[in-house]
Amino acid sequence: MSSPAPNVRSGRTHTSGPVVAITGAASGVGHLLALRLAASDEVRKVVAVDERRGEVPGALWRVMDVRDPAIADRLRVDGHPVDVLVHLALDLNLESDPKARTAFNVRGTQTVLTAAAAAGVRRVVLVTSAMVYGALPDNDVPLAEDTPLRATAEATCVGDLLEIERLGRRAPRAHPGLNVTVVRPAVLVGGMDTALTRYFESPRLLVVAGSRPRWQFCHVEDLVSALEYAALEKAEGEMAVGCDGWLEQEEVEELSGIRRMELPQTVALGAAARLHRLGLTPSPAGDLEYTMHPWVVSGSRLHEAGWRPQWTNEEVLAELLAEVAGRHTVAGRRLGRKDAAASLGAAGATVALVGTAALVRRARKRRGI
Repeated sequence: MSSPAPNVRSGRTHTSGPVVAITGAASGVGHLLALRLAASDEVRKVVAVDERRGEVPGALWRVMDVRDPAIADRLRVDGHPVDVLVHLALDLNLESDPKARTAFNVRGTQTVLTAAAAAGVRRVVLVTSAMVYGALPDNDVPLAEDTPLRATAEATCVGDLLEIERLGRRAPRAHPGLNVTVVRPAVLVGGMDTALTRYFESPRLLVVAGSRPRWQFCHVEDLVSALEYAALEKAEGEMAVGCDGWLEQEEVEELSGIRRMELPQTVALGAAARLHRLGLTPSPAGDLEYTMHPWVVSGSRLHEAGWRPQWTNEEVLAELLAEVAGRHTVAGRRLGRKDAAASLGAAGATVALVGTAALVRRARKRRGI
């Protein structure tokens, strides 16, 4: 499933609607949102902020680092502050140095919120993830938006996202008049590379014995349309976004055609922790929790505002499987065809998990289980 390209009409001017600034506008979700809003009759102007210039017809570019406090002076057009700022300049790359990644994400968000308040921007939209709710066996299915955030910082980037959430809650108290909206997507698919999309690059789907995961996806096109609602102030507050409903693990296996590899919880988490500690895989053991327990969201606030997802979980899963076809990942470590045989780290990860599974099966046979 795909949507038509934005219809950008060159040379037009709008006299009504908000002026919207977007950080991270040169690539990824930020670029897609900038294209969409630049083509919208409901937006007067798009101010695109990034460290490099991108291709967004009609946008006004501010080429700079979002951590530069001078960004406050660049959030003005014709002497007036932009109306809404959507902050999408985040580093969520699995391969980034964790300390540098956190420093960029947290400092960038702090600077953007402070600069927005100083410039007189009335609304900032932050994007985190539904992962901030935490993946726990006693979670409601689905979770309401106002459910307490019970995640820990043990999964990739979740610590950064929790800190961004904290900054977003504190900003209106520190800067009266500034409204902060937070959008939390489910498993994001569509050109994304995360620990959860890499789960589907494995030759077998790792299933922790006794766990009962539910899978809910969010296509980037639906995230962009939800961000448009937030930018146009059609919805506000804390909003979760994803496909309607969810898929059980058995449905995922049937739809994907990928068989499972089942391991006891202590073995799976212990092996994942050791592999990450040795630097053999980019994913900490905490990432496994999100494949074990439910963290499905309702998306009720967006629905109440009239928004609906255009993609189903089945369609997004099919899209994801098409994207990862030909990729080979074991325990979160991606193996290139040429590198797989030569990479000691990748081989170590493979041997560790497959060997562990074999040892568990052997022990069960001895005990007559």
